[in-house]
Amino acid sequence: MSHSAAVTEQRPSSLRGAVLPKWSPWAIAAGSVAVAVGIGLAAGLDSRIQWGLIAALLFLVSTYVIAATVEGRRQAKDRIATGLVWTAFLIAVVPLVSLIWTTVARGVKVLDVYFLTHSMGIVADSQPGGGIYHAIIGSLEQVGLATIIAAPIGVLTAIYLVEYGRGGLARSVTFFVDVMTGIPSIVAGLFILSLMLIFDMEPFGFAGSLALAILMMPIVVRSTEEMLKLVSNELREASLALGVPKWRTILKVVLPTSIGGITTGIMLAVARIAGETAPVLLLVFGNRFINNNPFDGAQQSLPLYIYQQYANSAGANAAYDRAWAASLTLIAFVMILNLVARAIARWKAPKTGR
Repeated sequence: MSHSAAVTEQRPSSLRGAVLPKWSPWAIAAGSVAVAVGIGLAAGLDSRIQWGLIAALLFLVSTYVIAATVEGRRQAKDRIATGLVWTAFLIAVVPLVSLIWTTVARGVKVLDVYFLTHSMGIVADSQPGGGIYHAIIGSLEQVGLATIIAAPIGVLTAIYLVEYGRGGLARSVTFFVDVMTGIPSIVAGLFILSLMLIFDMEPFGFAGSLALAILMMPIVVRSTEEMLKLVSNELREASLALGVPKWRTILKVVLPTSIGGITTGIMLAVARIAGETAPVLLLVFGNRFINNNPFDGAQQSLPLYIYQQYANSAGANAAYDRAWAASLTLIAFVMILNLVARAIARWKAPKTGR
C-alpha cells in the first residue's frame, strides 16, 4: 500500500459533521429537571406533576435547540422525535409506578396470612380484623367459570372468521364482535339480570360468571383473530399440499404457531374481567361468609369487596385498610396470571433453531 493511500485512509471523512456526545441527552435532562424545579419553587407550584411537565417541555426545546446548533436541523428533528417517544413513555410509566407504590404502601398494613385465610364473618366494617378468603374463593370461581365458557367459544369463533368465514355471515359476526367489545359492563349485567328475573332466580355466583363471559368473549375473539392472521399462509399451504386435512392443519400447524399470542390474549381478557364490579354487584350481591358453591346463593368477589369496604370506610380506618389490602391482592392476582400466561406461551411455542 502506498504512502498516499495510507494517509487517505487515516484522514477523517470531511462529510461527517459534528455530533453531540452520547451523554448529552442525560445532561440536557438533568439540566431541564433542575431548571423546572427552580421555576416550580419560584412560581409556588406545589404539584410535582407540574414540575415534571415543565421539565419535559424544557427537555424537548433544549434538545432541539442544541442539536440544531451542533448537528443541524435534520438531526435535531430526529432527536426531538426520540425525545417525544421517551417523554410519552415516562408519562405512561409514572402514573403506573405511582399507583403500584401507593397500593403497596397502604395495602401492606393489614395484608398477612390471617387476612388471606379468614372471611369477614361477623366482623363489622368498622371493626379491625376479618379478611378476604371468601372474596378470593368467589373471584377464582367466577373468573374461572367465565374463562371456561368464553375462551373456547372465542377461539373457535376466531378460527371460523380467519379460516372459514366468507360472505355475509362472517361480516355480521365481525360486526357484532366489534360492537360487543365496547359495551359497558353494566349492560352485560343487566342482560343476565333480566333473565334471572324472568326465571325468578336469586343472586348466585354463576350468574356473575355469565356476565363476565359476555365481556370476555369479544376480547378473546379479536386477539385470537389477529394472532391467527399472523401465521404465514405458506405454512398452511405446505401442510395442505402434503394431503393433511384442513382441520388437522389448523390443529397441528396454525394453533401451535400462534399459541403464545392466543394465550396472552386470553390472559388479557381475564385481567379485564377480574376487576369488574358492576355485574357482580347486580348478580352476585356479595356475601360476608364463605360460599364455595357458585351455583347456590350469593358470593363475594375481590372487586366487590373493595367497593363495599371503601364505601363503608367513612370514619373507619379498618375498612379503609382492608380495601387497600384487597386491592393489592387483586393486582398480585392479575400479575401472577400474566406471568403464568407468559410461561405457558413460552413452553408451548414452536421450537426454533438454526
